[in-house]
Amino acid sequence: QAQQAKFLSDVENELEELAVTIAQAKKMVELIKGAATKERERVEKLFAEASEVLATFQKEVAGFIEDGERCMLGEAEADLRWKEERRAKLAQCKQNLENVPSTNTIYFLQEFQALKVAMEENLSPALSFQNELNFTKCTQAVGAMKDVLSAACKNQWDHLQGKGIDGLSFPEKEEGLCSPSPSARRSPRHPASSLLAFIIDLDSDTADKFIQLFGTKGAKRVLCPIPYPESPTRFINCEQVLGMNLMNRGNYYWEVELIDGWVSIGVIAEDFDPRESYNRGRLGRNEKSCCLQWNGQNYVAWFGGFESIIQQPFFHTIGVFLEYSEKALTFYGVKDSKMTCLQQLKVSHFAKGQFDPFQNKINHQFASLFLCKLKPAFFLESVDAHLQIGPLKKDCVSVLKRR
Repeated sequence: QAQQAKFLSDVENELEELAVTIAQAKKMVELIKGAATKERERVEKLFAEASEVLATFQKEVAGFIEDGERCMLGEAEADLRWKEERRAKLAQCKQNLENVPSTNTIYFLQEFQALKVAMEENLSPALSFQNELNFTKCTQAVGAMKDVLSAACKNQWDHLQGKGIDGLSFPEKEEGLCSPSPSARRSPRHPASSLLAFIIDLDSDTADKFIQLFGTKGAKRVLCPIPYPESPTRFINCEQVLGMNLMNRGNYYWEVELIDGWVSIGVIAEDFDPRESYNRGRLGRNEKSCCLQWNGQNYVAWFGGFESIIQQPFFHTIGVFLEYSEKALTFYGVKDSKMTCLQQLKVSHFAKGQFDPFQNKINHQFASLFLCKLKPAFFLESVDAHLQIGPLKKDCVSVLKRR
């Protein structure tokens, strides 16, 4: 009976675990489908716009050729007519002179004078165009455009397939930063506009011994140490754990459920030393990481040991949007499919007469963080801290809290 009770308890735990993972899987399926649909729509629109650009350029080039042909052809045909008329006139005068009888001296002198006058007439129309036909440069221009387009298509396709090391390169679209002020926090781009579903798996080889993992999605701080095997990537002084996933190009978005306790969510450089001291090893207390912390009362953004307190209510779900190419990291509070910007970390100029030590630190050293490959990072600060990666249903949260 004892074995049966234990077995049934294990089954119940497995059912609860499956309920959690099924909720995550359904959410991820919806996320992927929605993102793919929006991406297709945006791509089709961009291809249509690109086709319009090419069609406009083709029309302009064709018009340039026609205008050049019409202008230069008019001058060339006028010159041709004048030469033909002059030749005909000279030929006629010469023929008239040859037909004069040698005995008719007066008539001969008249025809000779007419031929002489015709020879001296040289009022050819002035040609304004050069010897070169300017519109023939169109072939070179269109050929160069085709080569650039072909190279760009190949380059971007290679990047989409993951080839190359520098990642996608996009022009900067925004100069400003999401200011700490409530009004400005509504300004960053919504991640749904360029969403890439990012699936995170927690790396057990990085978990501190006081962190218990639930599969690859859940983490909870415990009092009794867990006998993890030794690993050079394991944190030993801070209750932290990393995701396995590397981020070094494009955009990434993921969500984390704050189930209990003080939790910090952020990113960290791949080459960060996990054996750093507690003071230097915690997320955001160094220049190799940054995070959003919930300390039981407020949200606080951390980078390089500097903090920025955020006056916003508590959100169970935190969305993290990393724009690697734009060197920006944005934290959102997520509730009922609505997203509130809590803080954006990005280089930004100060308004005249204003100075913020936290933003000053961002301006001087945050960009250097993106010289490294980054990993998702989590710090479970309080003894009851508990988080789950991925948005969860309310009943799943209550199940997790009972563990």
